[in-house]
Amino acid sequence: MGKVGIIGVGQTPFVRGYPGSIRELAFEGFRDAVQDAQISTKDIGASIICSAPEYDKQRSPAGVFAEYLGLVPQPTCYLESLCSSSSMGLRVAYSLVKSGLHDVVAVIGFQKMSEISSAESQERMGRGADIQWESPFGTMMPAYYAMYARGHMEKYGTTLEDLALIRVKAATYGQVNEKAVYRKPITFEMFSDPESPMSGPVASPLRVGDCCANADGSSCVIVANEEKAKVFSKKPVWILGLGAASATVNLAGRDLFSGLAVAQQAGEQAYKMAGVTAKEIDVAEVHDCFTIAEMMAYENLGFAKPGEGRELIRAKETYKEGSIPVNVDGGLLSKGHPIGATGGSQIRTIVLQLRGEAGDMQVKDPEIGLVHNIGGVGLYGNVSIFGR
Repeated sequence: MGKVGIIGVGQTPFVRGYPGSIRELAFEGFRDAVQDAQISTKDIGASIICSAPEYDKQRSPAGVFAEYLGLVPQPTCYLESLCSSSSMGLRVAYSLVKSGLHDVVAVIGFQKMSEISSAESQERMGRGADIQWESPFGTMMPAYYAMYARGHMEKYGTTLEDLALIRVKAATYGQVNEKAVYRKPITFEMFSDPESPMSGPVASPLRVGDCCANADGSSCVIVANEEKAKVFSKKPVWILGLGAASATVNLAGRDLFSGLAVAQQAGEQAYKMAGVTAKEIDVAEVHDCFTIAEMMAYENLGFAKPGEGRELIRAKETYKEGSIPVNVDGGLLSKGHPIGATGGSQIRTIVLQLRGEAGDMQVKDPEIGLVHNIGGVGLYGNVSIFGR
């Protein structure tokens, strides 16, 4: 079978309160991707709709979206793996195209988190854990990642200052990303200023500045077989490697001192499939829902040895001009995190980078890019590698 490529990408601005319906939200990202690919809806053989359903008032949104987007009678389905839903959607789309079942598949990720209150949102996030053995005790996403942060600090000597440096980098690029929800500058000094919101406690040791924000948004990635990709696109970006893994739901079955096992396992699979190593990655998007998540990603993906991720951010090696640019679109920390749309947004960034179309965020002449997308607290892991 031939190669599988990405011919179109789209994304809405990520916002705190989208005024329209979820179908209108999905349409905006889908429209951009269709225009980017220069195709019509008739060219799309199937669609995959991705989100975390606990935030949606609409049941079975796939059928609703397919009708609204003009994608009937083509088959559609709904896919969910929490925050990594649209990266898992890419994996399924790749399989559909690679198998020959479809020539072109659209992966549409969305989330309108403003449909429910912040308190309701936190409660639903807690239910992403085991509702019998963990979530009844009040566990929520910041608390879970705080445990990983504490473990990393105890084992490797990582400091609050190291985590602050990651958020400063995110804000540096969030300011120039027109799609980001948070575009304000953040300085290192804000984390030690008791008057600054950035220094406020959330779940020790994590502070407000260490956490990403909820957002509304949609993304779309259009995948095609080699023949169609070369017909439709002047700059197709090829899918070189895909890795995926899962972990125990309960943290009692985890090692909290070694990062996220799903990231390491998915990364190893993706590197093997692509035939590359971590040293050959020119630009990466990693799942920085919290600053510690980016730190762990450096190490789980092989950009740094265990415990040495802090050296990368201290030396600014993960900045645009560094040896391994990471999240130079601001990452989740600045873009926001509309759960089902996040993976598609990360993929879009890498596609634009490899095309040389990332504007002020452009890394110099990248050839291979990586996306690391995590669902839940390391419950699901997806790593995708792309080449131009």
